[in-house]
Amino acid sequence: MSLDMTTDPDQIRSQVAALLAELPDPSADDADHADVEHIAARLEQAHDLLVRALESVER
Repeated sequence: MSLDMTTDPDQIRSQVAALLAELPDPSADDADHADVEHIAARLEQAHDLLVRALESVER
């Protein structure tokens, strides 16, 4: 994923969706064995992306 920040809402949504798409399905049979560290890392990446987007709009 590109680290270049955009202020285009559709592109930001797409980037967040791509990060969240990598999360395991919570309704899957093996959801009890989900890698919590992986989930936390993806959520943190999505959060950071949103923070950077907000910061770029404020400039």
